[in-house]
Amino acid sequence: MKIANISVGLGAKPFIIAEMSGNHNQSLDRALSIVKAAADSKADAIKLQTYTPDSITINQHGGLFDIQDKNSLWTGRNLYDLYSEAMTPYEWHEAIFSYAAELGLICFSTPFDDFAVDLLEKLGAPCHKIASFENNHHPLLKKIAKTGKPVIMSTGVSTLGGIDESVTVLRDNGCRDLALLKCTSNYPASPANTNVKTIPHMREMFKCEIGLSDHTMGVGASVAAVSLGATIIEKHFCLSRAEGGVDSAFSLEPHEFKTLVEETERAWLSLGEVQYGIQEAERKSVEYKRSIYVVEDIAAGEKFSEKNIRIIRPGDGLHPRYYEQLLLSCASSDLKKGTPVKFRDVL
Repeated sequence: MKIANISVGLGAKPFIIAEMSGNHNQSLDRALSIVKAAADSKADAIKLQTYTPDSITINQHGGLFDIQDKNSLWTGRNLYDLYSEAMTPYEWHEAIFSYAAELGLICFSTPFDDFAVDLLEKLGAPCHKIASFENNHHPLLKKIAKTGKPVIMSTGVSTLGGIDESVTVLRDNGCRDLALLKCTSNYPASPANTNVKTIPHMREMFKCEIGLSDHTMGVGASVAAVSLGATIIEKHFCLSRAEGGVDSAFSLEPHEFKTLVEETERAWLSLGEVQYGIQEAERKSVEYKRSIYVVEDIAAGEKFSEKNIRIIRPGDGLHPRYYEQLLLSCASSDLKKGTPVKFRDVL
């Protein structure tokens, strides 16, 4: 799979996405600063969300239009008001896309309706993201699939059957390059409900690239995901949690995001391949394994004993496997303390 000029797959380092979401706090200058900080943190991509409150919900109060979950970051908030605060205005998109390109950063977005898809196509978005809460919106999935662009779809709040249905809709409508993100749609999520062991299973089930949309605090879950084959990591990003933002509570700051990039790449590099035996990088270290040494002067013909030979470092004497055999033998010549025992030294 390729996004813009970057290969995404097990043979490449993880593709790291900085999710801006609404952390711009309705300031274009701040949004552009987030783009710059993402580039400086070595993210591969910056991701937006392209919607208006009217493209997601209606201006209604009461019932589920007001967030009632006491554990939610946004408890008591009205959906329409929350989305009004979090939206990235359509008229900002061109400036954000242009600035990202100037910095060598891939820019794409999550569209929430047909208009958003068309806007992103005009801006040359190299791929499209589908949010967990949108992955049952089959008409939108069809519209996105028909662009022919790579699609990244989150799988939070979805059954296995629901994911399969959405994947089928995408593939039946022209999506050829698909990646799925394991996702827990809880904000913030806990490591305990992240379940990254699902990643290799998803790869086997859906035969596509698999990643993690990580809503936990810190970078541990993402590093673990890469160790299990995740090739994409998406993480919310802000300039400063202290300065607020609708998603800032579970977003990484720039120095943390840089750590994410570094540690996920280290995790990927460490995977390597199934390997036994002595690697070239270890060749000199073999000299410091244990071997059999003379630890007290020994006269020719004298019997080897636990007092005059020991298994110690360094490693240029006989292998420790011969120790018991040596205790039944004698020295063939005078041996000084500190001499590595060789076969020629044994009668």
